[in-house]
Parts: sequence; structure tokens; C-alpha cells
Amino acid sequence: MAALICDTGALIAIERGDRAVGALLAAAAEQGTEVLTSSACVAETWRAPARQARLARALSGMVERPLDPYEARRGGLLMARSGTNDVADTAITTIAQGGDTILTSDPTDITHLLSAAGTRARVRK
Repeated sequence: MAALICDTGALIAIERGDRAVGALLAAAAEQGTEVLTSSACVAETWRAPARQARLARALSGMVERPLDPYEARRGGLLMARSGTNDVADTAITTIAQGGDTILTSDPTDITHLLSAAGTRARVRK
């Protein structure tokens, strides 16, 4: 089953109460679609937990993939191959599988990484 994957930009949108992203998450929940993110993206977003209740609620319903040794090395190789250096974007790209949709505020970089990885996931801004 295809997943919905949230990058840092999507997590920030959730935190800010973006209605479009909220609607996508609600639709994913209704359809039983798995929602994923990376610990790297959470690290970029998690700044003031006392004021991030909306984000905390959303994260409790997501699968958060850690940047384990295997993924770290796989991501490093992908960054070398693609000529990029954003660990969070790369971590999201290594999570993605064909048919998944990545919610991002940076579709150009994600599309470039997906192409370098040979992954046919959709990118949605």
C-alpha cells in the first residue's frame, strides 16, 4: 500500500495549522494510508514542545523512521550520487517507495533525489 511521507516542510505546515495538509492527513487516516516521516525531519522541526501540541498529536499517528546505520550509509551514497547535502531530504527519499507521495515544501530537491535514487514516488507541494 502506498504511503504518505511528510518532510520537514510538511511537519512545519502541520504545526502552523495548514488546512490543506490537515485535509491530506485526514484523508490518509480515513483511507488507512500509512503516514511516515524521518527522525531527521522531526529533529529539524522539534523546537518548543510546550508550544507544539498540534505537531505532537500528528507525530503520534505517524511512523517515524530512525536514521539507523544502514539508512545513514545509504543516504550518504545517495547524497554523493546526487551532489546534494541535505540529510533530512535524503532521509525522506530513502524511505520512499514507488507509488508513495511525499509532502514537501521543496519539490525540486526531493524530485532530484528521487531521480538519483531511481524511486518513482509522487511529490506534492
